[in-house]
Amino acid sequence: MRKDASGAAPAPGGGPGAGDLEQDSSSAAYTPGPDDGGRAGRLWATRRLPAALAAAVLLAAAALLLYDVVAVRLDRPGMAWRRELADELATRPIDDVWVRVGAVAAVVLGLWLLAGALTPGLRGLLPMRREHADVRAALERSAAALVLRDRAMEVSGVQAARVKVGRRRVRAHAQAHFRELDEVRAELDSALGEGIRELGVARRHRLSVRVRRPKR
Repeated sequence: MRKDASGAAPAPGGGPGAGDLEQDSSSAAYTPGPDDGGRAGRLWATRRLPAALAAAVLLAAAALLLYDVVAVRLDRPGMAWRRELADELATRPIDDVWVRVGAVAAVVLGLWLLAGALTPGLRGLLPMRREHADVRAALERSAAALVLRDRAMEVSGVQAARVKVGRRRVRAHAQAHFRELDEVRAELDSALGEGIRELGVARRHRLSVRVRRPKR
């Protein structure tokens, strides 16, 4: 009995009308190989909106505090809100619900700012090979998935295909309405593997292909 790449025997009735239980999957026929073009790190997001909001809030707070300090130095009464805030902070117990809410909000805001400063973002972009030291380029994952899906649809016997491109792996799901499933899967491995190489991304993706019959 012939077996597929995963070592499991195909379901009985391997013809086109075998239903949607017959399927063939593989994750080993395509080997990524070494990354091309050396190390090419992810592109960093500019994050203009968070930076602008943080700068605006800090500038407004600093300007308001400076105005109040200058007013006190000129023998004028300080702002009422600052006196009330100082009294609240001095008299309100630390286990008060509003104190806890304020502390949690400050922690969440701080973690958000740290995450924005320490992580590159732009998870939807795949860095491409750097053939010139002063030029960097990236490819959108959705565009890469569309290109690979078109490659999959060119394989004989494929009726429909879905391709999802992650940061490290490409997952393809295809429906074959004629031909043997292992033959279709082998051609998909070859076509998609060549398509991944031609994308020009710096990191070679692992490939996982699953082929099944369409539902009756």
